[in-house]
Amino acid sequence: MNVNNAEFVRSAAGPKDFISGSQPTIVFAGKSNVGKSSVINRLLNRKNFARVGASPGKTVHVNYFLIDRKAYFVDLPGYGYAKVSKEEKDRWGRLMEEFFAKEGLITLGVMIVDSRHKPTADDVTMANWFLNSGGPFVVIANKCDKLKKSEMESNVQLIRDTLKLPESVRVILFSAEKGTGSAELMGEIMKFVK
Repeated sequence: MNVNNAEFVRSAAGPKDFISGSQPTIVFAGKSNVGKSSVINRLLNRKNFARVGASPGKTVHVNYFLIDRKAYFVDLPGYGYAKVSKEEKDRWGRLMEEFFAKEGLITLGVMIVDSRHKPTADDVTMANWFLNSGGPFVVIANKCDKLKKSEMESNVQLIRDTLKLPESVRVILFSAEKGTGSAELMGEIMKFVK
């Protein structure tokens, strides 16, 4: 798959705009400030393809990117950021419930957490949504370049325990800044892309 051949397709504000069935969909989810767009940009070898904002919470719709006409990368709105209104949080919650309730929208889930911190209650909710969808998913422990070597194993275990992940769910240490883990994540993605 030629990741340099990437195009923005659509911002879905509701279920009628969701794309299903035509290509594998790799769905990225994470807290507003966890570096989700940076992870996508790292995979695509681009600086600003998925919008990176100085203030968290830039992604407010379900954004679809078509990669080499072979797969969609789907950027879900970030969650858990305090500086949005209750109405906006409620709108986000409804959009996510509609997205996860519809079958055939997720080929592979990619959930991004901060490798330096214990996952939040919102992270646990998102992991449960992926687990309940029944489809495969991986957890990306981003910002691992900020960890000491001695912290990595215990932090991965804390992520596993907090999110109650079955053994089948991989946790990949990742650094959007340095590129650590991007080959492993692309390997997971390529299992689903023809």
